[in-house]
Amino acid sequence: MREFERTIFGELSALAVELGAVNLGQGFPDAGGPDLVRTTAVAAIQEGLGDQYPPAHGLPRLREAIAEHQRYWYDLPVDPQRGVVVTTGASEAIAAAVLALVEPGEDVMILDPYFDLYGAVIALAGARRVAVPLTTPGLRPDIAAMREALTPRTRVLLLNSPHNPTGGVFTREELTEIAAFAVDNDLLVISDEAYEHLWFDNNPHVPISTLPGMWERTLTIGSGGKTFSFTGWKVGWASGHQDLVAAVRVVRQHLSYVSSGPFQHAIAAGLEQLHEDYFDGFRADLAHKRDILCSGLEQLGFRVTSPQGTYFATTDVRELGFEGADEFCRVAPHEAGVVAVPMTALSDHPHMSAPYVRWAFCKRPEVLAEALDRLGRWLR
Repeated sequence: MREFERTIFGELSALAVELGAVNLGQGFPDAGGPDLVRTTAVAAIQEGLGDQYPPAHGLPRLREAIAEHQRYWYDLPVDPQRGVVVTTGASEAIAAAVLALVEPGEDVMILDPYFDLYGAVIALAGARRVAVPLTTPGLRPDIAAMREALTPRTRVLLLNSPHNPTGGVFTREELTEIAAFAVDNDLLVISDEAYEHLWFDNNPHVPISTLPGMWERTLTIGSGGKTFSFTGWKVGWASGHQDLVAAVRVVRQHLSYVSSGPFQHAIAAGLEQLHEDYFDGFRADLAHKRDILCSGLEQLGFRVTSPQGTYFATTDVRELGFEGADEFCRVAPHEAGVVAVPMTALSDHPHMSAPYVRWAFCKRPEVLAEALDRLGRWLR
C-alpha cells in the first residue's frame, strides 16, 4: 500500500487550509442539503433512533427506499431484502465489492483517469489494475482500447458514469457497446453511480444494469452524500442481483460492520419524498455554478471541457504557458491562492493526462467568483 500512502485530495485540502486558498480541489458542496433530510436526522438523534447499532445490512426502511428508488427512476427489480446493502459511503461499497468479487492475481479494468480509491482497493484485493485511457477529444470511452487491454485474468470492469474526474456522462450508445463487451467476455461490472442525479442539459444518466444482459452481472453503487449534498454523513449502498449483493454483504460486515444510524433514517426520507422537483432544481443550481466557473476560466484563457455531469470541470492549461497540470497545480495555491487537482494524480498514463486540471464547481457563486478573481490577478 506504499503507493497509496497519501491521497491528492487530502494533501491539497490541507494545503488550502494552510495557505487560506480557495479549495476547488476536493468535491464537496459548501452549502447544506435539503431541510427535509437534515430535520429527519435531527429528529432521529433526538428520539434515540440511531443510538445503537442499526441492522447489519442497513435499516429496512432505507433498503426499501433504495429498492423503490431503483424501480421509480430506472425500472430495476431490486429486492429490498436481499438485493441491497447499506455502507459507510459509496467508498466502502466500492471497496467491499472489489474485495468480494475479485480474487488475488485477477485483473480489474478501469477507465483512466479514475477516482484514486479504485487503485487502492484493487491493490487491497491483491489484484492488478488495468487502466484504459479515455480518448480525446472529449475524454470518451474507447471500446477498441478496452478490447486490446483485456487479458485472460480480467474478472471485473469497474465503471464510473457520470465520471469523476472528467465530468463526462456516458451515452446510451457508449454504454451499449461497453455492455456487449462485458457480456461477450463474461465480466462482472461494478458500476459506480454516485453522481447519478448530477447530470446536465440533455445528458441523462443511464444505468448500465438496465441494458440487455447486464442485470445479472452488475453491482450498482449509490451515494446518499452526493445525492443530497451531505457528504460528511457517509451513507452509501450497493444494489443489484441478490447473488452479487450477498457476496458484498459478507465482506462489508467485516469492514465497518454498521454506521450512520440516524443518517440512514434521513437519507431514507430523502429518497422517499424528494423526486423530480428536487432533482430538477438541484441540477439547475449546479449547472449555474458550472457555467460561472467554466465561462470564467475560458475568459482567462483556459481551454475548458464543459462537464455533462458531476461536480467537476476539466481544463487544458498548456495554452497559458504551463508545461502541464503538475506545474500549474503546484504553483497556483502559493501564487494565486487557488487549489485544483492535476489529472496526473488520477492516472496511470501521465503522458496523456499531463495537460488536464480538474476543478470542483460545487461551491457558492461568491466562492467561485473569488477563485476566478484570484486566478485573473495572478495570470495578468
